Amino acid sequence: MLGPSGCGKTTLLNLIAGFVPYQHGSILLAGKRIEGPGAERGVVFQNEGLLPWRNVQDNVAFGLQLAGIEKMQRLEIAHQMLKKVGLEGAEKRYIWQLSGGQRQRVGIARALAANPQLLLLDEPFGALDAFTRDQMQTLLLKLWQETGKQVLLITHDIEEAVFMATELVLLSSGPGRVLERLPLNFARRFVAGESSRSIKSDPQFIAMREYVLSRVFEQREAFS
Repeated sequence: MLGPSGCGKTTLLNLIAGFVPYQHGSILLAGKRIEGPGAERGVVFQNEGLLPWRNVQDNVAFGLQLAGIEKMQRLEIAHQMLKKVGLEGAEKRYIWQLSGGQRQRVGIARALAANPQLLLLDEPFGALDAFTRDQMQTLLLKLWQETGKQVLLITHDIEEAVFMATELVLLSSGPGRVLERLPLNFARRFVAGESSRSIKSDPQFIAMREYVLSRVFEQREAFS
């Protein structure tokens, strides 16, 4: 999901996560009305939201502990999730010992630990440098392929949106409304084996990126 600053992207994600009550209409997941937070929805925040007094493994296992999962089982689940995100061996480190990209990997592992149906990500790579951001994008696409999870990614990065989306939802300036829904195939090309560099240099990718950029600029001009 992509839109200008202030259009309500994060508010919409918070509504879907159940953190904020909605006043009108309804939000359904698998035919069931969302009334509050639930284990079927995992959330990855921009600032990670990790607990500095817990080590990496205990951070990943925290939600399982709250759910009453016994200790050995939750630590094994945490270990498996850390292995998935490439942090096997980092279980006993503390958050302050990790880089920004590693912290986001912990956040993703924690969200996946509860085996959610839907993974919600609120601009998770926005504060990372370009190289680390590229690594995290490819990691997330590989996890999407391996787990089959539904993923809703909020981003302000146009290239990231075009590269990662199977359906890109463009929002207008606030109050946000859906401008356009664009079915895209670049993410599927990546998980099928094509390199991200090849995809991003493809004239089709460049043309789509420029089209989306033009739509975003239209909204900025209308808002100003």
